[in-house]
Amino acid sequence: MLAGILRRICKVVFRVKVNGLEHVPTHEKLLIVANHESFLDGLLLGLFLPKRATFVVHTGVLKNWLFRQFLRLTPHLAVDPTSPLAMKKVVKRLDAGENVVIFPEGRLTLTGALMKVYDGPGFAAAKAGVKILPVRVEGAAQSYFGRLSDAHPRKLLPRVTLTILPATEIVIENPSNHPPLTSKQRRRIAGEAMRGIMQKMVFQAQKSRTFFEAFLDAIDKFGAKTKIAEDINEVVETYQDVLKKSLALGRLACKVSESREAVGVLMPNLTNTLALVLGMTAFNRIPAMLNFTSGSAGIQNACIAANIKTVITSRKFIETAKLEEVINHLNNLNIVYLEDLRTQFSMLDRAWLMGYAIHYPRAAMEETSPELPAVILFTSGSEGKPKGVVHSHKSVLANISQIMAMLDFNPTDKFMMVLPMFHAFGFTGTLLPIFNGINILIFPSPLQYKVIPEVIYDRGCTVLFATSTFLGNYAKFAHPYDFYKLRLVVAGAEKLNEEVRKVYSEKFGIRVLEGYGSTECAPVLSANTLMANRNGSVGQFVPGLDYKLEPVPGIESGGLLYVRGENVMLGYYLFDQPAQLVAPEAGWYNTGDIVEIDHDGFIHIKGRVKRFAKVAGEMVSLELVEKIANTAAPEHQHAATTQVDVQRGENIILFTTDAALKREDLQVVAKNLGSPEIAIARKIMYVEEIPVLGTGKTDYVTLKQMVEAA
Repeated sequence: MLAGILRRICKVVFRVKVNGLEHVPTHEKLLIVANHESFLDGLLLGLFLPKRATFVVHTGVLKNWLFRQFLRLTPHLAVDPTSPLAMKKVVKRLDAGENVVIFPEGRLTLTGALMKVYDGPGFAAAKAGVKILPVRVEGAAQSYFGRLSDAHPRKLLPRVTLTILPATEIVIENPSNHPPLTSKQRRRIAGEAMRGIMQKMVFQAQKSRTFFEAFLDAIDKFGAKTKIAEDINEVVETYQDVLKKSLALGRLACKVSESREAVGVLMPNLTNTLALVLGMTAFNRIPAMLNFTSGSAGIQNACIAANIKTVITSRKFIETAKLEEVINHLNNLNIVYLEDLRTQFSMLDRAWLMGYAIHYPRAAMEETSPELPAVILFTSGSEGKPKGVVHSHKSVLANISQIMAMLDFNPTDKFMMVLPMFHAFGFTGTLLPIFNGINILIFPSPLQYKVIPEVIYDRGCTVLFATSTFLGNYAKFAHPYDFYKLRLVVAGAEKLNEEVRKVYSEKFGIRVLEGYGSTECAPVLSANTLMANRNGSVGQFVPGLDYKLEPVPGIESGGLLYVRGENVMLGYYLFDQPAQLVAPEAGWYNTGDIVEIDHDGFIHIKGRVKRFAKVAGEMVSLELVEKIANTAAPEHQHAATTQVDVQRGENIILFTTDAALKREDLQVVAKNLGSPEIAIARKIMYVEEIPVLGTGKTDYVTLKQMVEAA
């Protein structure tokens, strides 16, 4: 009776909603696991789960008189997580046929994200051979029963949602040709599996929504007056400011485009660009993020592929970036300047904005489906004409949820976003903090190597996304104290140079986390994290992603990586098939990368299919050629390409900024690394600097042209 009364009270007070009751097995014994948001969690699970279960509680909880009274209402087991015998008691209860509830984190979250997951619960589940039922608790952390920092908004009576996911299990298998696993190894493997289950649970509990709905949800959660974004103009804007801008710019975009039309966005990294993108998606326009560093030919080809007729830009930006010639060479495009558009914002538009839209943005926005195209990004064109990569609202938001399930970004952080929004890493990296209540500083160019470390220091930034090339250049000019507040530095888009990893560790005391992604996957496929990091790898796959490896002739270990998941693109727009969506076959995207995955799930990239040379009948990775050069001259930059050779098939050409580098130096290093003689570059060409694209990647097309010209 008391439980029934408490259930009714919680339904009214916290508006508790339970999703996924159909996933609760009827007859099987269960280990129920949940994230730990507040002191309310145990009570809520006990009241609303249809299974009677024994709750595992910390012995310290029993010291509190109030909690002892609540625990009298339900079976419980007090354990000391520091005791090696603690999980034996849990296994004993499971073996006796009881359902058990446990919080694998062992403590309340201080960040709002998943914290350290202990090995014990996973080991107990594997040992007892029981099903695991994951339950996602959302909203309770915002109550005064949580332990979040002051940066997180608190609510007296927050809305709480319990999402029950399908039951799963942990099976520990001995790898082939491997000696029997020790108890310690089995415990570690089970702990890793439990961490994966918890991460997948956080990802799968996400809501299906559009960009603009996610933005409005963030406003509701964190408050309209919360400071959220600033740019080079040094004006810190609140959610309300960004909302007002996005509605106004979205309204203006409607004056020059039709519903569901792809509209080119040629803008720098500014809060205005962010607001324009959000506003366009609110009114069913599809922003196509054009790369202003790709020249008139690159922009023109991108517009042809996506059938873009109108491009929105800024006259001030064009003048500042000296892009007048680029604009003049664009044909058959309607170039619209924001400065001119502003004059079309009439008194009626102002009345609509201030009297209606700003107060009822959900009613003002146009309805659309999260499954429909939301943004068009473009491949770098490093291997040919750029392709339009079409992403839905769902695919980008799925990737944001996958990232948030792996890395503990939270409102106490401040992002430094130097990557341009036309870059997939920059686009998703800009939306992620906005949708999660995290302050972001949007910087106009990643190439200001001297200025950026100063800005990071001055603004107290804690998170930095960048490429290895950019990180290396920032390190050259940064004072050792400039990065004193940086706690997460994530490198992607290209292989992390070992010298860059070393200098960040030794000069700044920062462990750079290397990730891996592609524009087609919105973009993150995998990442090293603070909880799971292995140098030389690109980390483990994000939750909710399926993969398969297909063998490649001439390559013994590893294979060609295919992936499938919610974050994979809808398809391509190709230059020779404008605006015709070419979807991945059966949802599987061919990454074009040869990878090897170790027994712990860490991914090691061996190279791109197109970045292998066939020398005298043997396949040679150009990544290995570059690794040898980077080891021989770590303070310089190197890039390898190929040249046709009638007798040998192909020759390997190494471009380097080290004028003193000789082939003999490479031979010594290759011998020490155990690399074959055939992986040593046939020719070495000195250049003052290696050409790079606007995204920070090496421009291999230009290098190939330089070889042909030579």
